[in-house]
Amino acid sequence: MDGILLQILNGLDKGSAYALIALGLTLIFGTLGVVNFAHGALFMLGAFCAVTLSRIISLSYETIDPNRLDFLGNPAKINTPYVYDFFGPNMGASIIDWAVPLSILFAIPMMMLIGIAMERGLIKHFYKRPHADQILVTFGLAIVLQEIIKFYYGANPIPTPAPAALVGTFDFGAMLGLNPGTVLYPYWRLVYFLFSVVLIGGVFAFLQFTTFGMVVRAGMADRETVGLLGINIDKRFTIMFAIAACVAGLAGVMYTPINSPNYHMGMDFLVLSFVVVVVGGMGSLPGAVLAGFVLGILESFASTPAATSIVPGINQIIIYLVAIVILLTRPRGLMGRKGVMEE
Repeated sequence: MDGILLQILNGLDKGSAYALIALGLTLIFGTLGVVNFAHGALFMLGAFCAVTLSRIISLSYETIDPNRLDFLGNPAKINTPYVYDFFGPNMGASIIDWAVPLSILFAIPMMMLIGIAMERGLIKHFYKRPHADQILVTFGLAIVLQEIIKFYYGANPIPTPAPAALVGTFDFGAMLGLNPGTVLYPYWRLVYFLFSVVLIGGVFAFLQFTTFGMVVRAGMADRETVGLLGINIDKRFTIMFAIAACVAGLAGVMYTPINSPNYHMGMDFLVLSFVVVVVGGMGSLPGAVLAGFVLGILESFASTPAATSIVPGINQIIIYLVAIVILLTRPRGLMGRKGVMEE
């Protein structure tokens, strides 16, 4: 029981990332009909929003402290962050410590602007083009963004720690009455899972309970009829593209303490996220979320020593095997609409 619970928990953080990226992909495909291979790059850009803000608030100036000496006996040079002067030492230290959660406030407008610029500047010209053209141009854009990040931030991963208060592990074993210390789960991974649940719930609530969301859902079902009613559906779809970019970016921001940001992290998640979308059902938002969590947990179980000893490398191919089985038996995916991918 301990081992099963541990693997389920281990699958939740990666499943959360899959679900959030796949949700954004499905929003774009469902509204615009665009296969966006640059979506993984948006996840990466979100992570580097956290890196950027962390560097900005850690900027410091150098002073000489005559009361302290360095190893050569000279007065020591002290680096004092500017936030200490603005907010005081205690508050300044807290702001630096909580840089990753604070990056959410920085990433939301940045990712919205990036999403709008991407849709208006490039994607809109490929709405009526074949999916192959869309894949080529968005994949090329992803490579360009990846190389820009590599040029400015370097090729090495950049550690971005979680706040000190959220470092450590939670003892699920003791909480559930199992053997204490057998099921330990890092606090930040639990925070990431809860954050993804709140974000996913917020997107679904926005689409379900707001007038804007109602119009978008109607446009996803019948774009031409909504346009004939005098509604500027293109403008709303642009906003939905920005929201999808924001979802991917926030997923990247909160993932930085789990996986240190690097320039190719978007590509690492992109292909798997498309598999998640296909398994869940093209255009199905609930299907994308369900498939993300299910495949994340399956990947966790496939990574156990027992599984890899029976089938070496099963953890690398389990998601693709599941996708093959789903597509052979149910081409429209787990929750896809009837007729989609079944022609």
